[in-house]
Amino acid sequence: MRSGGVLLACEPPEVREAFLNDLSDGALLALPYLFEFWALDHQLPPEGDWRTWVIMGGRGAGKTRAGAEWVRAEVEGSRPLDPGRSRRVALVGETLDQVREVMIMGDSGIMACSPPDRRPKWEATRRRLVWPNGAVAQVFSAHEPESLRGPQFDAAWVDELAKWKKAEDAWDMLQFGLRLGETPRQVVTTTPRNVGVLKRILYNPSTVVTTAPTEANSAYLANSFLQEVRARYAGTRLGRQELDGVLLEDAEGAMWTLGMLEGCRIETAPEFDRVVVAVDPPVTGHDGSDACGIVVAGVRMQGDPQGWQAVVLEDASLRGASPRGWAEAALAAMARHGADRLVAEVNQGGELVESVVRQVDPLVPYRAVRASRGKAARAEPVAALYEQGRVNHLPGLDTLEDEMCLMTQQGYQGKGSPDRVDALVWALHELMIEPAARFKRPRIRSL
Repeated sequence: MRSGGVLLACEPPEVREAFLNDLSDGALLALPYLFEFWALDHQLPPEGDWRTWVIMGGRGAGKTRAGAEWVRAEVEGSRPLDPGRSRRVALVGETLDQVREVMIMGDSGIMACSPPDRRPKWEATRRRLVWPNGAVAQVFSAHEPESLRGPQFDAAWVDELAKWKKAEDAWDMLQFGLRLGETPRQVVTTTPRNVGVLKRILYNPSTVVTTAPTEANSAYLANSFLQEVRARYAGTRLGRQELDGVLLEDAEGAMWTLGMLEGCRIETAPEFDRVVVAVDPPVTGHDGSDACGIVVAGVRMQGDPQGWQAVVLEDASLRGASPRGWAEAALAAMARHGADRLVAEVNQGGELVESVVRQVDPLVPYRAVRASRGKAARAEPVAALYEQGRVNHLPGLDTLEDEMCLMTQQGYQGKGSPDRVDALVWALHELMIEPAARFKRPRIRSL
């Protein structure tokens, strides 16, 4: 569904002009404040019986405006001085300054969204908004959860919950206070983060969720901003979280976490001493098959192995390819990166894997590897390299990183097989772990 404002903007200039000219003076003055006319789909309250509405979106997706307009709709009646649905509201942000500067006084805050005849008064000394009809909104900081002990409300707006340092305590205290009226409700506007309190809210049966990427609100954002952030963060997990509004979860006990991967990201690759392409071939080659994992990585081998540094350059994995198709893709990745060797797992295909590769390039430097341990056991020493800060990632590895964050010591917690992770593990074994083992000098026993 498209908003009235979007539909109007799509009309020819003469149609827009005729529409505006047909409005009375009062309707024309009221039009900027008719949020239902201008709102995007994700900014409108869902229908049904819900207690918590979570608006989860990328930066600039219009979350704050949606929260401010929901509060307006809750407290305002159909005419000035009419009682609204809610009379006592809690406004909770990370700090008091952020509540005031973003939720109340900001460009998309309550004051900016309110028409002059219904605009509330800000009482700074009492930290509250008072509407002409008598409704009151109190301001609270999530840094002071105990300040929510005692007051009671019939509505609440919570902003950027996922970044609160005391989120659990502040959220719990708010729930005890949300007890007035027949159906007290609350709205949460936040950029998603993998934190327990947000996930518990999302899994609650009384919660409804709307999501939107940053681009959903592109008409109100600078083109230069959109171009810059997409150029810098597209294809990264941080971009999926902060721009696409996607909640990225780490499995319990995961070998790799979102924080770990964000800490190992670099923009450009150095010169390498060695580059390999590792392949984890699928058993079959149709649309329902597992993906063929193809990962490219390079290493700088300076001095002692403890100082070696690897970089994952590309995830060239593909799904549904024939054996010749994935072999051609792997060899193309070698050509793009000037790789020194192709490494392929042969547990499933045996000599057939090499045969397929050599049909495409008979002279390719090739090494077959065979798994003698389970996936988790093979992945552990590679995960240790990440913990030591000895592996970096270039942008564009988001699907591979998703798989990595679902690999635990108990096994892979996602659907299907972690073919990308398998290829990554073989690449780093070839570049880092096996050469380091050969580098170790034998101990000299004293006589």
